[in-house]
Amino acid sequence: MRIKTLRGFKDILPDEIAIWQFIEENAKKIFESYGFCEIRPPILEYTEIFTTGLGSTTDVVEKELYTFEDRDGSSVTLRPEGTAGIVRSFIENSMHLKSPINKLYYSGPMFRHERPQKGRYRNFYQIGAELFGSYEPQYDAELIVMIWKLFESIGISTLLNIEISTLGDYNCRPNFKNELVNYFNNVKEKLCDECNRRLNLNPLRILDCKNPDCKVLAKDAPSILDLLCSECNDHFNTVKEYLDQLDIPYQINPYIVRGLDYYTRTVFEITTDKLGTQNAVAAGGRYDGLVKQLGGPEQPAVGFAMGIERIVLLLKDTKSDMIGKNVDLYIAYFDENHSRFAFETANKLRNKGIVVDIDYNNKSLKSKLKRANKLSSKYTIIIGEEELKRGKIKIRDMNLGSEEEIDFKDIEKIAEKILH
Repeated sequence: MRIKTLRGFKDILPDEIAIWQFIEENAKKIFESYGFCEIRPPILEYTEIFTTGLGSTTDVVEKELYTFEDRDGSSVTLRPEGTAGIVRSFIENSMHLKSPINKLYYSGPMFRHERPQKGRYRNFYQIGAELFGSYEPQYDAELIVMIWKLFESIGISTLLNIEISTLGDYNCRPNFKNELVNYFNNVKEKLCDECNRRLNLNPLRILDCKNPDCKVLAKDAPSILDLLCSECNDHFNTVKEYLDQLDIPYQINPYIVRGLDYYTRTVFEITTDKLGTQNAVAAGGRYDGLVKQLGGPEQPAVGFAMGIERIVLLLKDTKSDMIGKNVDLYIAYFDENHSRFAFETANKLRNKGIVVDIDYNNKSLKSKLKRANKLSSKYTIIIGEEELKRGKIKIRDMNLGSEEEIDFKDIEKIAEKILH
């Protein structure tokens, strides 16, 4: 029996969870201020949801799915990303009939069988959002602004860069693919084996190859920005204009591909140089054909996802000491005879909304005060024999080191002191 986690999986321990909650709470607050509502789809879907939606030649589908046969013989898969499952839910629940615009956000675990690295796990977590019902480029810009506001609110925007581009649509992208095939056919002997395989299956994926030789060749490849139809060009220009209007910093990177086939027009990545090769913190774009591709109505959509683990790493390096729900009050007592009084007092104060910790083990007062310091408790109540005889307890301000006595029956005054 191996008492250890699977490779690429990890525990999120209590000393780290405050950072996760900090990210999630800020995301909820900001997303809902933009009119988004939370959705919680299952983590297990029929496999065809992903093989159809993500593209059969993508790395995710070819190499990374956690797929197995259910007891009824059907093929099911742990979700490798959030969008396909949200689209399935959108179709199945006929959300387009309930509202012309649907704004949904989600968070939770995803699963991909890939090589674990810093900031990359086989069981990883994402926060994402999807908007259905409009082709307008203003929504593309608004989603990018919303993500940026989140990163500003949690204090890591100075570590990040926004990169934007477009992939065109089903009118102009075929011409771009042909141009890529012609270009890479002329240098195919210099491509890695994987990119030679991709050449006729999915040439856009060559632009995302991490092989150094392929990266050099990709720099001289045709640019989609030179081959856009007028509608896609106008769409992209409008996205940029709206970002400029709010002074959102961005760079144009014409070689953004994204790893999934459903994207059309706007694509973007938010990257950092603080995490080594795993530089993408958030990414997304428009996918106007996916709803119809999965059997739904004609419904344009745009969305994104961000990796929580990578955001946690950035926060750990910058402001983790400022994050966390510290204990408001620690109760320490001299004598075991006072444990019942301590128990009752803690319960009354918790009913007032105060975070109270208490150690019922038979330890010295000195060790209990050390515990209060370790918990970063704001105040400590000290229950002593002499004070109780006078109907008093001591409250110590752990930051100032000052103490005062308060009537132990005056719970309201004690609570006011702590919450002030």
